[in-house]
Order: sequence, then structure tokens, then C-alpha cells
Amino acid sequence: MKVIGPAFALVAVLLASAGCGMFGSGDSPQPPPPERATLRVGVADPIDTAPLRIAAVAGKFRQAGLNIELVDLGTTDGVAKLSAGEVDVTFASDVSLFHAAAGGTALQMQGEAYTSSSNTIALVTLPGSDYAEPTAKKTPRIAVDNQGDICALTARSVLATAGVDPAKIRLQASPFSQMPQLLQAGQADAAVMVEPFITRAEKELGAQILVDGSSGATLDFPSSGYASTGAFAAANPRTLAAFRRVLTQAQLAAADPATVRDALPSFSDIDQTTAALISLGSYPTTLSATRLQRVADLMHSSGLIPNRLDVQAMLPAEDQQ
Repeated sequence: MKVIGPAFALVAVLLASAGCGMFGSGDSPQPPPPERATLRVGVADPIDTAPLRIAAVAGKFRQAGLNIELVDLGTTDGVAKLSAGEVDVTFASDVSLFHAAAGGTALQMQGEAYTSSSNTIALVTLPGSDYAEPTAKKTPRIAVDNQGDICALTARSVLATAGVDPAKIRLQASPFSQMPQLLQAGQADAAVMVEPFITRAEKELGAQILVDGSSGATLDFPSSGYASTGAFAAANPRTLAAFRRVLTQAQLAAADPATVRDALPSFSDIDQTTAALISLGSYPTTLSATRLQRVADLMHSSGLIPNRLDVQAMLPAEDQQ
């Protein structure tokens, strides 16, 4: 019978210890990288997209393995650029996204961008206007940036709540920057403006708010979001999951209004004084089918889309709860 010596026993113990380190649980494996290194994201309204822009400049997406290429949409249709393959994810108003979805465009929501709050969207008049109450005119002429988008939906909703027949509201399209001239010329009774145009009109022209657009059925109303095509989402789930994680962190950071106000002048024509004065909404940190369904249902009841849209079906699988 062979006796194991002390030296041999020590070696055995060391090998056993090494084996635990080599084959034990150790560090968890790194998750697979995103399917693509670069993600082209269409951006527009600087206030709505502020958290995303701030995170991109700070390198937050790069830290998550994504090179974010921001594509300024200007006044072009983000959904059209998305469908044409010119961007991978686009920013747009929720109304615009749901209108496209109702028309057959397969979209997947990737995040909520912005939610309205007090006076972030409003019907505005100028001093001396004879339109001092929402019901003062039976057939009011209302300037909106787009007759089929969120400003038009808001105008019809708040005026109907006030007692105006929606069928008698006369909408006319005008860029936000030209709305003051329409009001001054008497070509519109009121204009639906968003920030920073509301604050600028108040500062420069003494404009007055006829009715807050964030009230009644549009109180704290979801305004805008980010979406990809359904096909892109199916082919790039890890890429978009990484995008959503960083966007969530960015939206959380924007809960401090100073973060947004301080950054706005760096990527927009909003000066520091105006940035300090504007009314700010909120930046959702989750995709909520219940919250977004409010938009789709109001669009349906207002006749903007013919059938009720199931928003939950447009969310990533992990958000379909």
C-alpha cells in the first residue's frame, strides 16, 4: 500500500483549488454585442429629444456598444425616412406614428419621448384679440402646424370640451414661426403653439394663452416617441434593446429640469433666457401601452383613424404587459 507524502497532498490541494477557479461559476459571460455598431436615429423637436441628444454627446450610447448617428429631420416626415431606410429609428409625434400604423405601416415603438404638461402646448391669442373665451366664436379659425397631427387633435379636443362644435372649427396650416404674423394680420383667431414658440410670443408680443392644451382629454398627454420598422426590430433585437436601456437612463436624468434647460442652447436656437422660461413637460422612462392608447383612442373618436388601433401590439415583447 502506497502512502501519499505531504508534498503530493499539497499539490493535490492546489490543483483542486485551481479547478474550482477554472470550472466554477466565476464571472457571468458577457451578453452578445448588438447586431450592428451604428444606429441612425432621426431627431427633430429639440425639447422633446433633449435627453437623447444629451446622452449621445456624453457618449452614453458608445459605452453600450452603439455608435449613434443623429439625423436631423427638420420638417421632413420621420416615418417616411424610416420607411425609405434612411434612418433606423425615428422620432415623431405619437399621432404621426399611430396614423402611419393605422394605415398599414408596421412599426415598433422604441421609447416614449415627451409628455405634455401645463402650457407646453396651448391655444394662443394676441393682445386686443376679440377671442377672449374659447366659446366666443362659433367658427373659430385656428392655426396649426399640421392639420392631421397633435396640434390639430389638441385644438379640437380642448375646444370641444369648452363647448365648441368640432365640426365648425376651421383649421389652417402654418409653420410655428409664422403663426404670430397670421394672428397680427387677423387671418387666424388663435394659434396652437408649443414651446419655445409660446414663450417667445409672450415675451415679444405679449401673447396670451386662451386655453391650455394639456387639459381635459389631453391632460398630461403623450406627445412624441421613437419607433423603428417592425422588420428592423425583428432583425436587430439586441441593438434596439441597448438603445432602449440608454434612452431610459437619459430620460431619468432629464427628470431634473435644469439638465434640459442648461443643454438646450447647445443644440438649438433656444437662448438661455428662453430656456429658463419655457414650460417643460415630462420625459417618460417606460413604454406604457395604457398611456399611449389614450392617443390612439382619441384619434379614433376624433375621426383621424377609421378603426381602433391596438398600441400594445406595437411594443417590444418585454413591454407587452
